[in-house]
Amino acid sequence: MAEPAPRRAHLAAVEPSEPTFRRMPQNAEAEQALLGAILVNNDAALKVSSFLRPEHFIEPVHARIYEAALKLIERGHLADPVTLKGYFERDDALAGVGGPTYLAQLAAAAVTIINAEDYGRTIYDLALRRQLIGIGETMVNTAYDPAIEETSSAQVENAERQLFGLAQLGQAEGGFKSFTLASSLALENAEAAYKRDGQLSGVTTGFSDLDEKLGGLHRSDLIILAGRPSMGKTALATNIAFNAARSFREEIGTDGRPQVVEGAAVAFFSLEMSAEQLATRILAEQSNIPSERIRRGTISSEQFANLTRAAQELETLPLYIDDTPALSIAALTTRARRLKRTHNIGMIVIDYLQLVRPARNRRDDNRVLEVSEITQGLKALAKQLDVPVLALSQLSRAVEQRDDKRPHLADLRESGSIEQDADVVMFIYREEYYMERSKPAEGSPERLAWEAKRKEVEGIAEVIVGKHRHGPTGTEQLLFHGETTKFANLARAERLPADVPF
Repeated sequence: MAEPAPRRAHLAAVEPSEPTFRRMPQNAEAEQALLGAILVNNDAALKVSSFLRPEHFIEPVHARIYEAALKLIERGHLADPVTLKGYFERDDALAGVGGPTYLAQLAAAAVTIINAEDYGRTIYDLALRRQLIGIGETMVNTAYDPAIEETSSAQVENAERQLFGLAQLGQAEGGFKSFTLASSLALENAEAAYKRDGQLSGVTTGFSDLDEKLGGLHRSDLIILAGRPSMGKTALATNIAFNAARSFREEIGTDGRPQVVEGAAVAFFSLEMSAEQLATRILAEQSNIPSERIRRGTISSEQFANLTRAAQELETLPLYIDDTPALSIAALTTRARRLKRTHNIGMIVIDYLQLVRPARNRRDDNRVLEVSEITQGLKALAKQLDVPVLALSQLSRAVEQRDDKRPHLADLRESGSIEQDADVVMFIYREEYYMERSKPAEGSPERLAWEAKRKEVEGIAEVIVGKHRHGPTGTEQLLFHGETTKFANLARAERLPADVPF
């Protein structure tokens, strides 16, 4: 008996349709045109060799022809159908398309080398599309069938890393730059410094003497700020981050795109303090209210109004805080890249270096090698994103054993790798802190001399530039207010009006 009509209609609806076939993005004709141009005139290879590699070709035989031609050209030899014939006489893949005769056909079909770079860019673009498809397929397959030890967040970070690498491919590839280009870039930096207030070529720290010493924080530099506990490392880092974000200013360039002319959007990785604690500290610095009183709520109505105004200003600043603890260098790099894409950050602060984990756990438990991996990763990040990276670092206890407790480069923990990879190493030192710990008893003969000495160093912080790849080293002094953990420029006679006594 025949089935009812509604049932037959349902069965027809669920029958699978004919499968559709989609080819991977490719253009064999463009590959042939480029190879023909190279075989006719080897100068065509110079137009594409800086960005096009053999693996970018979809046809394996084309990849081998391109690779062999490049090798001959690099040796100073001629690459044409005659010189390449010996390489491919026994090539089975080439035999399938006509053997060595195929080389002559490529050269005979070539018209001009003028469009060689266009052909190369087409091949390169299609190769990127194929890689993007591959990343997408890997993401899907890994999500369906992950390894036991791989978390979903690790999969996301790995996917982001691959996508960012693909996005940057070809944009930041290495290779030689002509001195004309290098000098042009240097001149642009000098022009920017000339136009800026303070004559800075880098991101301002907000402190006049320090900016004058360093010229600001330079792009692609790894800057280490080190000190013993309670010296004020985090306070100085938050002050610098706030000053850079507050001075952030953009202008529309000649190409119609916004260009940063001063300051920077800042990414602050706080591995030690929570975002709320860091925000409270910045609010205390900018409202001049002790953070202890803010936490306890023991403030007057006038102070609360000041606090509100400071909070409103902070909300408008391009300052982004990530307080995830125990971040690996790989995860930190991934998040920094993401912020660079989404908010165009111009500076990164890390508090602090020893709390960053290496990309993978080492079996030999060698801390020096771990720190070396971290500092190399931070330096690579600074160069890749073209931003200054300010990383805080602890000092060894050797400082405490000396009479003069001012730190040196050798006091850096795992100092070899940190000192080698950093472009700038700064130490923060407050003699007032050590004097408080050696306070003589009330009424003792040493008390008067101690009080006089303490008065000289009260509120004074020294920033010691121990290494500076781009300029002089030396010491600069800042004013430090302990209750609000705020640093400020130290008053000097040349900065005061003429009628004000110093």
